[in-house]
Amino acid sequence: MIGISACLGGICCRYDGGTQKISELAALVSEQKALLICPEVLGGLSTPRQPAEIIGGDGFAVWQGTAKVVDTAGKDVTEAFKAGAVNALAQLQKLGINRLILKERSPSCGSQMIYDGSFSGTKITGVGVATALFQQNGLQVYSEENWQQALTES
Repeated sequence: MIGISACLGGICCRYDGGTQKISELAALVSEQKALLICPEVLGGLSTPRQPAEIIGGDGFAVWQGTAKVVDTAGKDVTEAFKAGAVNALAQLQKLGINRLILKERSPSCGSQMIYDGSFSGTKITGVGVATALFQQNGLQVYSEENWQQALTES
């Protein structure tokens, strides 16, 4: 079994209430070969919600306490992001899932690139809050840009 960002599996849980469905990934869920997760929703955030970005680093810096997640209204949503990541990790570990396909550029799920915290659309190298926790716990994280690789590796 593999974990997939719920938005990639067709669930309307993105900050804007939308989805980024990839039909092949949604099919894995239908075939009961994948579990959908959304760390932001698991952290208690609503759909839709204000866009959020990490300020001061990436997901690893959030866990180290040197960065935070703030939404466009200026609200610090760091604790919700962290709680959602912890909840998601617990679900994944309970099912023995160690590979994930997550939404790139997300402040939760980005695995290569995230936005820089200026809400200007500028991207930087880094990972999201959930991805950092997953990687620290030995999980392999892929994105919608290299998801096929996740299916061929064990």
